[in-house]
Amino acid sequence: MIVRILGSAAGGGSPQWNCNCRVCRTVRNGNGAAEPRTQSSIAVRADDGPWFLVNASPDLRQQLAGLPGDATDELRVTPLAGIVLTDAEIDHTAGLLLLRESSVPLEVYSSEAVRVALTDHYPVLRMLERYCGVRWSQLDTGEPAVLAGTLEVEAFATGGDPPLYMPNGAGAGMTAMGLTIRDRVTGGVLTYAPALEAIDDDIVERFRASDVVFVDGTFWTNDELVSLGLAERDARAMGHMPLSGPDGSLALLEALPERTRTVLVHVNNTNPILLGDSKERAMVRENGVDVAHDGMEVRL
Repeated sequence: MIVRILGSAAGGGSPQWNCNCRVCRTVRNGNGAAEPRTQSSIAVRADDGPWFLVNASPDLRQQLAGLPGDATDELRVTPLAGIVLTDAEIDHTAGLLLLRESSVPLEVYSSEAVRVALTDHYPVLRMLERYCGVRWSQLDTGEPAVLAGTLEVEAFATGGDPPLYMPNGAGAGMTAMGLTIRDRVTGGVLTYAPALEAIDDDIVERFRASDVVFVDGTFWTNDELVSLGLAERDARAMGHMPLSGPDGSLALLEALPERTRTVLVHVNNTNPILLGDSKERAMVRENGVDVAHDGMEVRL
């Protein structure tokens, strides 16, 4: 299995267009201490199979331009066999509209709650039906789906609330999902959880059984945005477990087996781990955890 990080930042990317935080200023200065990052998405394929997109960010056109593909003389080429959605957030679904020129209907996998959100509230799927068409397949927690005959995808709940664009009361019980992807040929196991409200025993065991874990690294502290005056809700209220502190995710991630490679994804532009010379990045490294970057590729 080949996994490619298309975008490693949280919503808004880094630098965010209207942000002048320490990280965004550093990226704009271009001194190498922090690099630009597009918004969160990955692509995965079996060694001899097609690419599947996991989440479709607003930066998708740029991300697909760098995705390796087979040479062809065809005038219209769709390099993706399907798109798997972990939630209905705008930063994970707006890129679907950029695929409207597809010459074949888009194969979309998601929960029923995500389908409803993207049909009735933010009608991306309804719009795409008028362009290229959509073939939707339900992806429920605990019921694996098989992609291209080789990749087995199992969804699991990771917490969080419905997107803010949904009215109060809509999407009751809706939650973001993580994915465990198994290669039936090589035996490689990837677990991907870009939004993670908490880590319970079941998720710990899922991580321990994985060769690679791509996990939520959105915020360093729980009050990161609140302390900067950029938001009223803290990290946990947004469905993201902070990295630092006695109840943070880093303490749990460092206890994973050495055989499990752990990589932080979906990193917010305010998170100091994006600064290569920061003490926070050093702490992450000391705990044996990597920080994802756009274009990072892992084989397993």
